[in-house]
Order: sequence, then C-alpha cells, then structure tokens
Amino acid sequence: MSTPDERAAAFLAFITYLRIALTPVVMAMVLARGPAPWVEPTAALLFGFAAATDFFDGRLARRWKQTSTFGSFLDTAADKLLVSGVLLALVAVDRVSPWVAFVIVGRELLIMGLRGAVSASDGIVVTPSMWGKWKATIQFVAITFAIWRPDVRIDDWYLDQWLMAVAAVVTIISAVQYLARFLSVLSDRDRTASDR
Repeated sequence: MSTPDERAAAFLAFITYLRIALTPVVMAMVLARGPAPWVEPTAALLFGFAAATDFFDGRLARRWKQTSTFGSFLDTAADKLLVSGVLLALVAVDRVSPWVAFVIVGRELLIMGLRGAVSASDGIVVTPSMWGKWKATIQFVAITFAIWRPDVRIDDWYLDQWLMAVAAVVTIISAVQYLARFLSVLSDRDRTASDR
C-alpha cells in the first residue's frame, strides 16, 4: 500500500504529465479552428486549465514538501512545451506575430541553457524571479485570449494582440534581469578561480 508521500508525488506527477498531454490537444484545436464555433473557446478553456495546473502544481509541491530536482525540471519543461507548442500553432493560423513567438521561445531557450550551465558548473539553483513569474502569468493570459480572440479592438489591434505585445515586453525585461543574475554568478566564479 502506498504512503501519503507516494500518493502526493504521484498526483503532482499526474498534473505535470496532464499539462504535457494537453499541449498537442490544444494545438490541434487551434489548427482546426474552422469546423465549429465551440472549438476556439474550448481550446482556450483547455489551455487556461493547463496553465492553471502549473500554479497549483508548484503550491502543492511546496505545501506537501514534494520538491525535487527532477520534479522541478519536468514542471519547467511542461510549461515550456505548453507555451511554445501553442504559440507555434497560433503563428500557423496567423493569430500571433512570428517575431513575438521568436522573443518568447528564444528567451526560454536562452535562459534554460544558461540556467543549466550555471547549475552544472557551480551547483547553484537559480530560482524564478518576480519578473519571471509575471512573465509566465502574462504569457498564459495573452495566449488564452489569442486562442479565443474576442471581438474587442483597441485602435487597429485586437485585445489579444495588445496583450501579446505586453507579454513580449515583459519577456524581454525578464530575460535582461535573468542575464544580469547569471552574469553576476559567472563573474564571481571567474574571480574565485583566478584567485586560486
């Protein structure tokens, strides 16, 4: 019989794998948006649900003391797959600018690579910053609206296009803030190595 800790770990893993599994489902619905009027709002609802599991996953893992290196990696990978996959589908149906998608996906690749390099060389875990958390939240909201696209215009843009622009700006600010942290860690390491 499984212990409470084992059940908690299994539930958290299920939430993360569910987020991964929902990614191609939402992508398929975005790409097949024409057949019925319920497809887009349903896809937006599913994406919003998948994004919400990220919030609850992290809170429950901390509350139940089920944090681990592998769990953190899997959770981060699930988030990146969800955002990147759905963004690619939205670019394909001309709902999101390729430049906005490039900024968002490029930032994730850059920061994940740098985080891995710092962690591998120094064993330092770089925790998410406030800008990083805001970035994720705004991206989730912007993508949800881009899938659904309510008929709300501000000047020449739809509401979701403005939200995507804000998401791109916050993504850039978050990247700069993370780069400053990484460069500080790397420069400290180089100074320590040169003093030996």
